[in-house]
Amino acid sequence: MRKGAGAAGRFLLDFLLPPVCLGCDQGVDAPGLLCAACWPQVAFIGAPHCACCGLPFELPVPAETRCGACIAHPPAFARARSAVRYGGPIRDLLLRFKHADRLDLAPALARLMAQAGRDCLDGADYLVPVPLHWRRRLFRRYNQSAELARCLARAGGPPVLADVLARRRATPAQGRLGRIGRLRNVAGAFAVKPARRGPVAGAHLVLVDDVMTTGATVDACCRALLAAGAARVDVLTLARVIHDGGGA
Repeated sequence: MRKGAGAAGRFLLDFLLPPVCLGCDQGVDAPGLLCAACWPQVAFIGAPHCACCGLPFELPVPAETRCGACIAHPPAFARARSAVRYGGPIRDLLLRFKHADRLDLAPALARLMAQAGRDCLDGADYLVPVPLHWRRRLFRRYNQSAELARCLARAGGPPVLADVLARRRATPAQGRLGRIGRLRNVAGAFAVKPARRGPVAGAHLVLVDDVMTTGATVDACCRALLAAGAARVDVLTLARVIHDGGGA
């Protein structure tokens, strides 16, 4: 009876509020989907890619190959994975999710992350969201990384270790900064709260964020977690900014 009532409720809800594409107003079969026009515009990231940072390669390479950047400047994280390239419908979805109170998008976005980051999530102890500075959090009213982490946990991922990292100072926007500028901008900006060091010690953590650009922010967060005693830190983001050409 409960299954029948649930199906009837979903039918009534779909009748009153027909599901539409996440990227546009085109009708779709179920909530949380992209239509046939938007789907091909999403550039999913898959193999072959850098074994460390997940940067896609243009040509097939051995599974454990690292990109030039990871060889020259090894990051603090063990590996990073992203679901899609930043751009197209994904860019629009993320902007609405972060700045237009579209928290209803979080479950669908987290499902994409879960598929891309299965090798990071399997065996992990906790998810740790990248924190916002309190002033930005006050203005935005929510932390988009924390919302994605909570949806990942509900979808079968490890539990969320909330309020572990503190953003000790407000960092200027990084949109126009290069790699070196971003590294300097976030150097020393993150720390593990003393009261939260217990669960971090010896743990395999997955740091969660919405977009990875140069990796400066996630690398700074990982260094703070490792300094607090974490055994390993992986990174999982929805999108990755990739310049034309991808990996070498």
